[in-house]
Amino acid sequence: MSIPSRYSIAIHVLSLIELENSAEITSQLMASSIGTNPVVVRGILGKLKKAGLVVTRQGVPGASLAKTPAEIRLLEVYKAVESTEELFSMHAHANPKCPVGKRIQGALVGIFQEAQKALEDKLNDFSLADVLLNIEQESKKRA
Repeated sequence: MSIPSRYSIAIHVLSLIELENSAEITSQLMASSIGTNPVVVRGILGKLKKAGLVVTRQGVPGASLAKTPAEIRLLEVYKAVESTEELFSMHAHANPKCPVGKRIQGALVGIFQEAQKALEDKLNDFSLADVLLNIEQESKKRA
């Protein structure tokens, strides 16, 4: 199980926008930092813009945060770039004639919902400002 890399890429993009402090940062430069294709970065930027987290202008390089880093909750970022509301997917073709198969979905749904709520609550505890502080601390460790 893993959360798709779109989420960590989105946080990377937001961090670059804030730390580079430049309205001139291009998707090419961001992609170079992330180790991905500029098309991926532009797709993520589009989702972040739609969610009201960044401001961009068509045909003009650069982006800026639409809120302060402390106002951007990591849960907001997750919801901006992930297309599904459910973190846990249920297998769809359990055998209804099997005593376990016909009950497994009902047995798991509450557990999965509780786990997802716990993750969402924890992500909501952290902001982009926390990530930026961690980046700063990491840079001091490696200096």
